[in-house]
Amino acid sequence: MSAFNTCRDWLQQAIYKVINPCVHGMIKIGITPNVVTTIGLILNIAAAFVFLYGGMRGTRNDLYYIGWAGGIILFAGLFDMLDGQVARIGKMSSTFGALYDSVLDRYSELIVFFGITFYLIMQGYVISSIIAFVALIGSLMVSYVRARAEGLGIECKMGFMQRPERVVLTGAGALFCGIFGPLLTYNEVFEPIMIFVIPLFIVALFSNITAFARLNHCRKALLNKEQE
Repeated sequence: MSAFNTCRDWLQQAIYKVINPCVHGMIKIGITPNVVTTIGLILNIAAAFVFLYGGMRGTRNDLYYIGWAGGIILFAGLFDMLDGQVARIGKMSSTFGALYDSVLDRYSELIVFFGITFYLIMQGYVISSIIAFVALIGSLMVSYVRARAEGLGIECKMGFMQRPERVVLTGAGALFCGIFGPLLTYNEVFEPIMIFVIPLFIVALFSNITAFARLNHCRKALLNKEQE
């Protein structure tokens, strides 16, 4: 896990170097972190709308709806990084800003997974829709356990499937499904939608594992406190 965290931190710093010029530009024209966070939410709403429209108007072979939604999710994910950098570099960090960011992140996940689940149900992928719903449960519980732990004075940032990983897996899975899925439309061996569902399954599995791992970490920390 330490090797993963090292790789994750290195990648995060590399992305920061790329987006920092944009961050400085935003600060210069007066864009606040809360505005950036709000734009991220709006983009996630747009992604969910694409899923909804594709579910109502598309067919099982119209995988480009999934692809477009995935691209929007990944683009919205950049704003998750931009708002934090704008706050840090622009020295605009605030307690309310951190709360606002967390709340809108949860709204974003709920809205996007609602769109995904709706699309899968409307297109007849019932089992896949259940996987998406379990992924939503895990995603929310990862954040909830951390919030409750920090409310009890316990630092709880451990685990593999945090929000950046969830966004990348969901967005990239959808994007690749939209790009490569049509090439496999008439393939009788591999269902094209699985390009999207497999990453959702990974999110569903490891987000819930992360939530329970954090819960166990808190249990141990509280026991240690009681014994002191």
